[in-house]
Amino acid sequence: MKRKLAAAIVIAGMMVSVSACGGDDGDEGNAGQTLTVWAMDGSTPDQWVKDVSAAFEKKTGAKVKFETQKWDGIQQKITTALSESTPPDVIEVGNTQTPAYAATGGLAELEDLKKEIGADWTPSVSQSSVYDGKQYAAPWYFTSRVVIYNKKIWAQAGIKDVPKTRDEFFKDLETIDKKTDAEPIYLPGQNWYFFDGLTIGQGADLVKKQGDKYVSNLDDPKVAKAMEIYKKYASYSKAPKDKDEATPQQAEVFAKGKTGAFIGMGWEAATAVNANKAIEKDLGYFPIPGESADKPESVFLGGSNLAVAAGSKKQELAKEFLRIALSDQYEGQLAKLNGVIPNKKALESNLKGNLVAEAIAPGAAVGGTTPLIPEWGAVENNPNPIKSYMTSVLNGKSPAQAAKQVEDEINKRLAQQN
Repeated sequence: MKRKLAAAIVIAGMMVSVSACGGDDGDEGNAGQTLTVWAMDGSTPDQWVKDVSAAFEKKTGAKVKFETQKWDGIQQKITTALSESTPPDVIEVGNTQTPAYAATGGLAELEDLKKEIGADWTPSVSQSSVYDGKQYAAPWYFTSRVVIYNKKIWAQAGIKDVPKTRDEFFKDLETIDKKTDAEPIYLPGQNWYFFDGLTIGQGADLVKKQGDKYVSNLDDPKVAKAMEIYKKYASYSKAPKDKDEATPQQAEVFAKGKTGAFIGMGWEAATAVNANKAIEKDLGYFPIPGESADKPESVFLGGSNLAVAAGSKKQELAKEFLRIALSDQYEGQLAKLNGVIPNKKALESNLKGNLVAEAIAPGAAVGGTTPLIPEWGAVENNPNPIKSYMTSVLNGKSPAQAAKQVEDEINKRLAQQN
């Protein structure tokens, strides 16, 4: 998952630093030891690294070395590292990738750590760090999609308030269509992660257990209902039905100032501003509205967990690092610096003033992920058959017909050995 969250913070004007916490004097027995932490590009702001490193050294007497990794090709790199005799001690792992690493035996169990510091982790965020009923990682942060809209166009349509329900949103899009020359919303036919959020909202599962294996569940009526909602949104858009949000970059389309809204990641607002500085003053944000006003639409929670390599020779030091990094002070600091949603609802106050993050945060309680099974990764490989399903429905096939067309391919991928 791309991480360009720092750019979104520029828009919100949120850059702060927090001083290192106090702690016990360092353990002289750890002097000379260095803990290696693999963190993904963009996840660890310089000030956070400085403060956490100082707190860790003061508490343990050991040093910590951060090694920045790129997301491109990271799954194979982590898989290889976990199989070696000297793996990195702590690893940032994508939340949906965690089950695959746990299934190989490469991650250490963290049941005791969960009992010690995880009582108030947000359940929907923590879910991805559990595999086969056991805790194999700790939830770190997440982000999700939000509605980014052009306030100027909405004002031209006479709309004064942001919608609180899905029907109100559709009504607003209809109003923009009738009263302005703008495209109400830009929604390409294959914005797959937005669709995944809709399926979560319908209580649908994309896979089901059949005997001892997983198979496609796209023919579930609940999945069909989610796709019909997506189709309704798409009816207000002229975007290609056979493309995703990156082809072309939807934020750059929005930047031209002729689109009422799009559904995207917070950092995409910065992409729009980079394409057209004049659009910045017209940007606004709100949670994707749900069926009722009491809760927003469910969203895909994309983020990262922190895991300890099973092969690490420094298990206790690694757990101490997690205690510090996931403490309220440093979890809150990361939220402020990067605009990401923390693993505890009580820490969301650190997002105050960051308009993007404030709009994203309500989705934490009702969000979810793709199926948390090791076999799932192969399903999303290009060409993603679920994207093909979406395009087929938008082009006139019934959800049942479209599901039938791709189920063999999905089942084939689910049967692959990971």
